[in-house]
Amino acid sequence: MMSRRRFIRCAAAGAGAILVSPHIAFAAARTERRFVFVIQRGAADGLNIVVPYAEPAYATLRGALAVDTSATTKLDGTFALHPSLVETAKMYAAQQALFVHAVASPYRDRSHFDGQNVLETGGLRPYSVKDGWLNRLAQLLPPARDTAIAFAPTVPMALRGGANVASYAPSALPAAPDDLLMRVSQLYDEDAQLRPLWESAMTARGLANDAGARQDPASVGRLAAGFLARDDGPRIAMIETGGWDTHSAQNPRLSAQLKALDTMVAALRDGLGPHWDNTTVLVATEFGRMAAANGTGGTDHGTGSVAMLIGGAVAGGRVLADWPGLRNSDLYEARDLKPTAALDALIAGAASESLRLDPHRTATALFGTTNTPRATAGLVRA
Repeated sequence: MMSRRRFIRCAAAGAGAILVSPHIAFAAARTERRFVFVIQRGAADGLNIVVPYAEPAYATLRGALAVDTSATTKLDGTFALHPSLVETAKMYAAQQALFVHAVASPYRDRSHFDGQNVLETGGLRPYSVKDGWLNRLAQLLPPARDTAIAFAPTVPMALRGGANVASYAPSALPAAPDDLLMRVSQLYDEDAQLRPLWESAMTARGLANDAGARQDPASVGRLAAGFLARDDGPRIAMIETGGWDTHSAQNPRLSAQLKALDTMVAALRDGLGPHWDNTTVLVATEFGRMAAANGTGGTDHGTGSVAMLIGGAVAGGRVLADWPGLRNSDLYEARDLKPTAALDALIAGAASESLRLDPHRTATALFGTTNTPRATAGLVRA
């Protein structure tokens, strides 16, 4: 027999939302700054996203997988942007995007699960930390009922912890008819425990319907913007993307992935309107891919990759790279792009500058006292 609480969740899902947190009820926000973390699950190939076209060994290592840079946007004299990132290229030209190349977390093995755990918890080793750095970041902001939200079916590891967060995802279920929703509202109008849950579900439904919430990239971007643009909405958000594990048929698959990412971020930008000027979006993956192509038209798990910072608040128009080179002697373990930049330092710098927090305090809160990185500076406009 279905419980009343379970019925509410199912009805809310049919209305177009899956509510994973107990409620979505936002307090008055204490900041106009917004920080969004987009995770690329599956190990995104940084060498074909921000292409080192001036590197002599690139074309040799990649062979048929090498990106034809005649159709790309040249970012500078060394790097070009994958042609699928059309809107991102426009934001780079407007100095609203920057890229950090040859970057990695402290993790140096090649397990997706372990790598994602290190990325999301901010630990030195897999499963050594029990909560997520994004949740710890939320705790640094002035108290609010829901400071952060994840656009995912469940709360991702990065957002788990002591701070109260929400999670929301578009539903694949048919929309519930308005008559049913009205009857349920009347049923629980006098229920002190269940009425707030139902009201928060209807609030989320209204926001989602306003954004035309579906599961395509543009709709996800608009959905996130709908929440973040609210005066009383969250100021920290996380968006999950998957499908970056390109062992085979990499070129068409990566092109599709990047087009979807580009579309989603552009929809977020357009949906936020003037709030985009106070927004920073960090895009990062658990590790990169091998420098050389494999025998199945793809690349295998590697180490160094590329991270992106996009937003109206970003001091963009730059590629930050202490480029290690791609000769055999330059590679990490003679196979991977060698990391020369710390993802932890980038996260600490982007988060602290985005939300106007002290960089050392932020780095310590996010990554601990024993491995506190020196936060990368100058990422966000003053």
